Amino acid sequence: MIEAYQQRCQTRVDTALAPLFTAPRAELARLYAAMAYSVMGGGKRVRPLLVYAACEALGGDSARADQAACAVELIHAYSLVHDDLPAMDDDDLRRGRPTTHKAYDEACAILAGDGLQTLAFETLLAAPQDAAVRLEMVALLARASGPAGMVGGQAIDLESVGRRIDQPALETMHLHKTGALIAASVQLGALASEAAGAAEREALARYAEAIGLAFQVWDDVLDIESDTQTLGKRQGADLARDKPTYPALLGLDVAKAYALELRDTALAAIEPLGEPAEPLRALARYIVERRN
Repeated sequence: MIEAYQQRCQTRVDTALAPLFTAPRAELARLYAAMAYSVMGGGKRVRPLLVYAACEALGGDSARADQAACAVELIHAYSLVHDDLPAMDDDDLRRGRPTTHKAYDEACAILAGDGLQTLAFETLLAAPQDAAVRLEMVALLARASGPAGMVGGQAIDLESVGRRIDQPALETMHLHKTGALIAASVQLGALASEAAGAAEREALARYAEAIGLAFQVWDDVLDIESDTQTLGKRQGADLARDKPTYPALLGLDVAKAYALELRDTALAAIEPLGEPAEPLRALARYIVERRN
C-alpha cells in the first residue's frame, strides 16, 4: 500500500516542483539548473508525503496541499545542499550522484541553496488557503527551518563533533535538526486541509515528534548497517566524523528497539483519526523499515 501511495504523492509533488526551475533570464540558467539538480535528482519525498497524508487524514483535498508539499521539499533540499558543503559535512555523494558543489561549484551551490530557501516561501504564499491560514503556514515553516529549528539543530550538530553527549542532548539536537521540519510538514498538511481542530493538531504533533526522532535513529542505524550504493551517500560518514549517534550512545540493538518504540508511540497518537490516517500509519512503519 505504501509503495503505491508514495508513487502517487511523488508524482504529484514532482509535477508541481518542475515548473519552478525555469530560469526567467538566460544569465540565470546555470543557477536554476543547479537548483533543479538539487531537488529533482531523486529522494524519498518523505516530507511532502507527510503533508499530503496529514491533509487527507483530516478529510482535506490533496490538490490544496501542493504548495505546502513543494515548500517543505525545497527547504529540505536547500538544507542538504548546504549540509554537504566543505565547510559543513564535506560530502561528495548525495542520492547516488555528485553533491551540488561537486557537480557545479561551491559558490553556485551556496547560491542554489539560498535560492531554494527563498523559493519555498514564495511558493507557500501562493497556496490556495485564505490569507490568515497562509500567514500561519509561513510562520510555521520559518520557525521550523530557522535558528529555533533545523538551522539551530545543524549548529548543535557541528558543535557536538568529537564530544560525548547524553541521550537528552542528542534528542534535543535531532528534534531541531531533523524533527522540526518533519513536524512542520505534518502541521502544514493539517492547515492545508482547512479542517484541523485543536485535538487533531495535538494528535498529529505527538505523531510527528515521534516519527521525527524515529527517522533520525534509523538513519544512524543505516549509517552502520547499510552500504554506500544502497544509501546513495557515503556509508559510515557519521562514524568517520566522530559524530554522536544513537547506536554509539545506546548500542545498535537498543537503538533499533528505540526506533520501534517511537514508531509505536506515533501509531498510538493517531489512533483516534481512524481509517483516513492509514497513510500516516504506513509512513511511520516505512521510516523504520527502509534501507536508505
